[in-house]
Amino acid sequence: MYHLFSHNDLDGVGCGIIAKLALGNQVTVSYNSIGRLNHSVAYFLENATGNERLIITDLSVNEDNEKKINEYVAGGGEALLIDHHKSALHLNEHSWAAVTVEQEDGKLTSATSLLYDYLVEQGLLTKTKSADEFVELVRQYDTWEWDANQNFMAKQLNDLFFMISIEEFEEKILSKLEDDEPFQFDEIESKLLHVEESRVTRYINRKKREVYQMTIDDHLVGVVHAENYHSELGNELSKEFTHLDYIAMVMVGGKRISLRTIHDNVDVSEIAALYDGGGHRKASGCNLTEKAFKQFVEQTFYSEPLKRDAYNNQYNLKGSPDGSFYKGKNDEAIFVYQKGKGDWQIKVNQKPLETDFPSFEAAEKYLKKEYFATLVRDAEWIDHLMGFSPYKK
Repeated sequence: MYHLFSHNDLDGVGCGIIAKLALGNQVTVSYNSIGRLNHSVAYFLENATGNERLIITDLSVNEDNEKKINEYVAGGGEALLIDHHKSALHLNEHSWAAVTVEQEDGKLTSATSLLYDYLVEQGLLTKTKSADEFVELVRQYDTWEWDANQNFMAKQLNDLFFMISIEEFEEKILSKLEDDEPFQFDEIESKLLHVEESRVTRYINRKKREVYQMTIDDHLVGVVHAENYHSELGNELSKEFTHLDYIAMVMVGGKRISLRTIHDNVDVSEIAALYDGGGHRKASGCNLTEKAFKQFVEQTFYSEPLKRDAYNNQYNLKGSPDGSFYKGKNDEAIFVYQKGKGDWQIKVNQKPLETDFPSFEAAEKYLKKEYFATLVRDAEWIDHLMGFSPYKK
């Protein structure tokens, strides 16, 4: 008998579905939150007879359970941990762990894709077109590769996952995988997903007005209180406020923080590790510890949310060599422009700063950090220019 302990997100449940597809009634599946896993594994190990095969996917165990699994295996038990998070790589020193962050082709892995390949290699599962497509959708969503590929079906799969219960989701997906047909949504699912997409869009637009800017440990951070749609929200906020190093989505009720970044020079898994968490370079999670509460919640309480930059401008555009016009928090008139083909310079109330910047992005990050500045609309930019006109009375 197999006992599978997996995460309770799409990738973790994907593992459960693939395991049931391969092993049928021979596997018992338990889905766990990050905080619950170690308790569940410890309970299993305390009561195991040695005939059960332990499998853990999409999550890693703590040091105590690491030792207990070693003892279980040494006593003749069978165990396997499959994960794809960088923070779990140290477990590869054990024969029972297989942590792989990247595929041979350089693409990021998911727990579902790793378990699928393992079961196929062991002769426990035969590949099919529908299973291949399902596993790839899960992988692309979990690694956020879908965004670069514009593979919206991967996002819709995750939307469907959150719209219904895990039991119903498992049943629906398993029924699709039983036939070797292309993986697709039925008519009812498609209609539900269309409604959900509108709901997500409204939610994200509302949260764009609730982002608080803080400096935490040399990083410029965007903090937002959000309980839902973390992947989509984190990605959209990162694109909206590109000057921020990362986005921290705080869930006070669940005492968790979800971290996202789009910048290659920021590793949010290292930040998450400071608060008993972990994950990927660009997507991680951690606990809302007492230290984290003070930094991410208390410090933002008396702050004002960021104002959004003007959009749909035709003249006052970001990165224009002729200049971009911003207004600071205290109504400072801020002009960013390029000197010839060289560095970028900032003028505040017509006085140039002594520091030059190697790129527009560096200049904008400075003015947003120091002045909480926002790009103004075309009309305000034109009014500002008219103030210098000799024809203005």
